[in-house]
Amino acid sequence: MKNTSSFFEDTLKDHISTVKMISGIRDVIENLAAKAIDILKNGGKLLIMGNGGSAADSQHMATEIAVRYKKQRKALPAIALTTDSSVLTAAGNDFSFDMIFSRQIEALATEKDMVIGISTSGNSLNVLKGIECAKDIGCTTAALLGSKGGAIASIPDLSVIVPSSNTPRVQECHILIIHIICEMIENEFIES
Repeated sequence: MKNTSSFFEDTLKDHISTVKMISGIRDVIENLAAKAIDILKNGGKLLIMGNGGSAADSQHMATEIAVRYKKQRKALPAIALTTDSSVLTAAGNDFSFDMIFSRQIEALATEKDMVIGISTSGNSLNVLKGIECAKDIGCTTAALLGSKGGAIASIPDLSVIVPSSNTPRVQECHILIIHIICEMIENEFIES
């Protein structure tokens, strides 16, 4: 077996240096959380989407908001658009894979809602089309992205861009950002 100690230390150092970079985007993270809080306080819901690991992150975020993060509070409306296999396969078959999120947004979203896309590359066409559809409806839009933000970066109202092209490190930062946002949301809805 190769020197796993060195590999472990190098990976840990890379993770730490990437996580430290998100302090430079603190304002946009806090702004996204504040917008999500306003949406939820005004009767809207969060619709979250992504592919692969970002699909899992979408489900993770929706669950933390709908059920609970750390503290007891009322349930809040959040839906991962990645979970209904019948909708995903029908939209993919009848239209194209590029339309799997926009079809759901067209069916479920109102101007009171926030749509959040997650894409480590910033180039996922189905996420891009979902955000465009949400903007057409009048939703508030946001994205968690990596590298330089890709094709999606300039489309949403808020783009949180982790400045790394190392996909695993971007994903790790996305989870941290999701947890920060979930805790900020939860703190606003704790019953006294």
